[in-house]
Amino acid sequence: MFRVLVSDKIAKEGLEPLLESDQIEVVEKNVNDVDDLDTYDALLVRSATKVTDEIMSKMPNLKIIGRAGVGVDNIDIPAATLRGINVVNAPSGNTIATAELTFALMLALVRKLCRANESIRNEEWNRSAFQGTELYGKTLGIIGFGRIGKEVAKRARAFQMKVVTCDPLLTDEEAEVRGVIRMERSEIIRTADIITLHLPLTPETKGLLNAETLKTTKPGVLIINAARGPLIDEAALKHFLEIGHVAGAAMDVYSLEPLTNFDLVKMDQVVATPHIAASTKEAQLKVACVVAEEVLRFATGKPVENSVNFSQ
Repeated sequence: MFRVLVSDKIAKEGLEPLLESDQIEVVEKNVNDVDDLDTYDALLVRSATKVTDEIMSKMPNLKIIGRAGVGVDNIDIPAATLRGINVVNAPSGNTIATAELTFALMLALVRKLCRANESIRNEEWNRSAFQGTELYGKTLGIIGFGRIGKEVAKRARAFQMKVVTCDPLLTDEEAEVRGVIRMERSEIIRTADIITLHLPLTPETKGLLNAETLKTTKPGVLIINAARGPLIDEAALKHFLEIGHVAGAAMDVYSLEPLTNFDLVKMDQVVATPHIAASTKEAQLKVACVVAEEVLRFATGKPVENSVNFSQ
């Protein structure tokens, strides 16, 4: 019997391919509360469970780790690779949810919606305090033009924004078809009215927006990050918000999660959410289905499609 441990809360409907298989046993229990870890062949997680080398050492039979989502920052990929453990994710499951949240953050930022909502809940009527700006005609800089970046661009064009973007895989021909302008990253940082990040966290992208790059941005720029927290040097961002060079920031992700220091997100110029980009019913069902199907394929000897550490 192929045993699967589901350590985080994952949509039941998405787990049905595994639950309905007579070759697979599914146990839903946090990895830290399980005594017989050595009996499991697969581990399914979202972002809460940290799959460390220590945990993997307690699971000698572990063959595959499924991440119900895109980011695998919570999984020690090098350790898994050394142990021969396949790590799979669901790269497309939360694309729409994240793109929509990005636009929600953008609109909340330019129209000061959160502060206006708080004001009226306090029984105030202060219209003049919440004058915003329009997205129409503004230049949106999308750094990273993968699945999510492309969906954000579609929505930006509907708002009649000028979209500039950069991605090593983007050609001039594709950019023309999608109605965006291909531009060097440094030029985007210098000229965009709004900068939104949609790229993975790597040693090269960590701290992409830092003290040096932020000071080259356009005065009054708005920054949005619904990708990975460490892409931004938060201390540097706070400084540029304080001096007014950066007019506002909207964030769904942070360098350290869960947050312990709330100084940045308490600033009036900041709109913040607790890493909810993928938290829609639709997205959670999609990512659960994808990883469940991947584990089922693996368990039945078929090749997986979304391995992040082994070629198939």
